[in-house]
Amino acid sequence: MARKTTKPAAKTKTRKSKPAPAPKQSKPMFRTGTWVAILLFALLAGGAYLLNRQAEETPDVEIEPVSETIFVFNQESSVTTIEVSSPAGDVVQLERNEENVWVLIQPEETEADQGLAEAAASQVASMIVVNEIEGDPSIFGLDEPVYTIAIGFDDGKSGTLEIGEKTPTNSGYYARLDGKQMMIVSTSGIDSLVNLLSSPPYQSTPTPIPTATPPPTETPVPPTEAESTPEADATPTP
Repeated sequence: MARKTTKPAAKTKTRKSKPAPAPKQSKPMFRTGTWVAILLFALLAGGAYLLNRQAEETPDVEIEPVSETIFVFNQESSVTTIEVSSPAGDVVQLERNEENVWVLIQPEETEADQGLAEAAASQVASMIVVNEIEGDPSIFGLDEPVYTIAIGFDDGKSGTLEIGEKTPTNSGYYARLDGKQMMIVSTSGIDSLVNLLSSPPYQSTPTPIPTATPPPTETPVPPTEAESTPEADATPTP
C-alpha cells in the first residue's frame, strides 16, 4: 500500500511595510512679499484720500456754479449811493441828490457824469453770486480786504461788500457781504466799480470852440490942416 506523501506547507511571503511618509507642511496663504505689497497699497490709498480732502478744503478747486441766478443785492430797490474804498485811503463816493442827479462827494464835491454814474449803478444791481463758500476768511483774503464797496438804496437799506483775492481761474472774486455771508462774485461788476477809484466819473467839461479873430481895422487918419506959409499970410500993402 503506497504511502501518501504530504506536501510541505506553503511558505507565506512577508511584505516589509514601508514607513509612512511625513506629513507635508502647508504653505502660508500670503507670503511676506504679498503682505508688503498690501501694506504699500494701503499707504498709497490713504495718502491719495488725504490729498483729495485737502484739495477740497482749499480755494484752488474749481467750484461748480449755483443752479439758479442769485444777485448780490436786491434788484427791487434803486441804488442811491455808491462808495468804493481801498486800504490805501483811496475813496470815491457817488450820491443822488434831491433832484435825482448824480453828484460826486469824494474825492471832491462836484456834479458827476450822469452816464458813467448810471452805468456804475447798473453794475451794482447786476453783480451775480457764482457760488457760496465756507471756511476760514483768511484763506480767501477776506481778513484784510483789498476793496470795500458800500451801497445805499432808496428804501433806506444798505449793504457792504468786502472784496478779497481772485479765484485761481481769475473768473471771480472772493467776497463777504455785511461781514457774514461769503461768496464768489463775478469779476465784471467788481472791476467796473473798482475802476472808479482811478477814474472818478467827473462831468466832462465841453471844450470851447475857437472863434476866428477878425483882422485889425485901420483907424482913419484925419487930414492935416494946410500949413500956412509966410507968402499966404502976407497982407498986400495998400
